[in-house]
Amino acid sequence: MQANFKRIQEALRSIEESLKSLHEFSLSKEIEKLRFDSYSLEKLFSKKELPFGLYCITASNLSNNRDTVSVVKAILDGGCKIIQYREKYKSLKEKFIEAESIKKIIDDYEALLIINDHPEIALAVDADGVHIGQDDIPVETVRKIIGNKIIGLSTHSSKQALAAHNSTADYIGVGPIFETKTKDDVCKPVGIEYAEYAKNNCSIPFYAIGGIKEHSIEKILNLGIKRICLVSEITSAIDITKTVQRINTKILEYGVIHE
Repeated sequence: MQANFKRIQEALRSIEESLKSLHEFSLSKEIEKLRFDSYSLEKLFSKKELPFGLYCITASNLSNNRDTVSVVKAILDGGCKIIQYREKYKSLKEKFIEAESIKKIIDDYEALLIINDHPEIALAVDADGVHIGQDDIPVETVRKIIGNKIIGLSTHSSKQALAAHNSTADYIGVGPIFETKTKDDVCKPVGIEYAEYAKNNCSIPFYAIGGIKEHSIEKILNLGIKRICLVSEITSAIDITKTVQRINTKILEYGVIHE
């Protein structure tokens, strides 16, 4: 089915470009809209579900000198079903090589691999999607590049969340909830209030993120949020696998009454 959608999209793209060459710009826009509609339809049939529980992000500078691939393996052994490869201080070539190595092991765990910032790497290694920030390539441009793969978008306000709802983003990051130093370009904390807003108003999946630690996670869970992202709390843990197991179980089972 996915191959058929790709044929439709390629045909529509060809028609769109042909119409542009004939200066039929109005018709070209209509075909472009049909092509984007085909992406939405394809998502209904083939999009991988975004898991509840813990969302982990790599950070080699916060991993106690452990290599990124072994950290990812430990995270997967702990039961995490979605991992974002985010390395801010490595060359493009290094990022590609590591992402390719991670892709080779992650499929065995039936987990999702999201690539931060680089749709070209996501395509090259056949990752499940890409995550972008507010200052990166626009969502609709990324959609043109990666087709029906997952697109995640960082948001820091209700206005940005609303804009994401009106885009083809598949999920949003909501934060930073608390102060965080996991990357240099992070904005000021938006507070628990934004997480509460997202819970009450967001119709697309979202992950609370930013400065969340094991000791503070209940503040998020008390809002009824079941998708939470942790970074340094995981990558710097002495026993990554056990830490992931413990936190993921807490998220998934919070509020569940065991008889």
